[in-house]
Amino acid sequence: MSGSGLVDRVGTGHLAVVFTSQRTPGDDGYAQTADEMVRLAATMPGFLGMESARGDDGLGITVAYWKDEASIAAWKAQADHQAAQRAGRERWYRAYRVRVCRVEREYGFDR
Repeated sequence: MSGSGLVDRVGTGHLAVVFTSQRTPGDDGYAQTADEMVRLAATMPGFLGMESARGDDGLGITVAYWKDEASIAAWKAQADHQAAQRAGRERWYRAYRVRVCRVEREYGFDR
């Protein structure tokens, strides 16, 4: 990641998993688990980086960049991640959407 909190160049052809969510009120262990999932994802083969933001209204968007479909499948199947997904459906999210996209172009600006 760059000093701006943005992922450095990912490279075309790689994949982005866009997780858009609306939180339920309260924390109920969410922050700790979210931090653990970021650390865990960073250890997974094929992980290229992550960017995340959440508004005061509970709407959040996290984009995780991956080398390929196999890397995404391994992350989705990872046991601790599956437990966090279950907890998310049971406690932390009112709604969410997952979209998988291919990076076709990238460019940016840093001051």
